[in-house]
Amino acid sequence: MNSGEWCKLTAEGKRRDLDTISAVMSMIDSAIMIEDYSDFDVNGMYGELVDDEILNADRETVRVSVFVPSERNPAEALSFLRDRFSCLGTDVSLSASDIKEEDWAENWKKYYKPVRMGRITIVPAWEQYSPERGEITVLMDPGMAFGTGTHETTRLMIGMLSDYVREGERFLDVGTGSGILSICASKLGAAEAVACDIDPVAVKVAEENAAVNGCRNITCLVSDLLSAVESGEKFSFCAANIVADIIIRMLPSLSGMLRDGALVALSGIIGDRETDVAQALKNAGYRILETRHENDWAAILAQKPGCADKNSGAGV
Repeated sequence: MNSGEWCKLTAEGKRRDLDTISAVMSMIDSAIMIEDYSDFDVNGMYGELVDDEILNADRETVRVSVFVPSERNPAEALSFLRDRFSCLGTDVSLSASDIKEEDWAENWKKYYKPVRMGRITIVPAWEQYSPERGEITVLMDPGMAFGTGTHETTRLMIGMLSDYVREGERFLDVGTGSGILSICASKLGAAEAVACDIDPVAVKVAEENAAVNGCRNITCLVSDLLSAVESGEKFSFCAANIVADIIIRMLPSLSGMLRDGALVALSGIIGDRETDVAQALKNAGYRILETRHENDWAAILAQKPGCADKNSGAGV
C-alpha cells in the first residue's frame, strides 16, 4: 500500500488488556493485526532466522493495529479510539503512521463536509452553507474530541434524536465528545442539556461548539460517567454514545437520574454486543422501543418504566 492512501493506527498496551484493546480497535475495522509475542519461543537452528526485534520483544506488551484508508478520515478514527480507551480506563499508547499528534485536528478537515441526517445537517464550522427551509444546521469543529457526525454511531444517534427529542426536554449526554448530541438536542427544542465527558479537552471543545451554535442552555461537565451530575436532577432523555461495557456498568446508577417514562438512546455498540446491552436494559427494567443498525454498529432506544406512550416522556 502506498503512503498517504492508508494510515496504520496502533494501540500499544499490556497483554492483560489484549481483549479490551482488540475489541476497541475492531470498532474501526474488523480486520485487526495483533502483535503478541508472549508465547513465542525459539530453540535450535531456527533462532537465527528470527529477527532480533522479535526475539527481544517485551512479552508483556502487545500492539494492535488497524489500517484506515485516508478517505475514511483516519484522524477522526484516532480521536475516537482515544475517547473510547479513556472511557474504559485502559492504559494504551496510540500512534498513527502518517499523522503527527499535533496535526490531528487539521489533517481530517479536507474530508469533512456537511452531513445531513433527517432534519439535521452537521456543517464544519469553517464552511459556508445555505440551509434549506426547515433544515436544522449544527456547526461543528471537533478539534481534539470525537464527534463530527461522520461515524456510524454518531449518525445513528442523531437520527434517533431527530425523531424522538421533543420541546422542553431535560437532556443528559454521557460521553459527549465534541458536544454534538447535546447541540442537536438543544436545536431540536430541549430546554436544557447536561453534557459529560471524562476528558477535559473534550469538555472544552464541547463548550466552544455550544457557544458557536448559540446554545446557552448546555452545561458541560468533566465527569467520570455520571459522577459529576447532581443526584437530585431528573432528565427526560439520556443519550450515551459509548462502548457496550460502559453502558452496562452505567445503567444501575442512571435510572435514579431519569423521570418515569424517560427515553434512553444508546450507541457505540458493536454488533456482537447488542444482545448483551439489550439484556442489561431489560434486567434494569427498561422497555426496548427500537433498534437501528449501520454496518456493524447498533443503536438502541429504550424507555424507563412509568409511561406507556413512547413519546410522552419528552418535555414533561
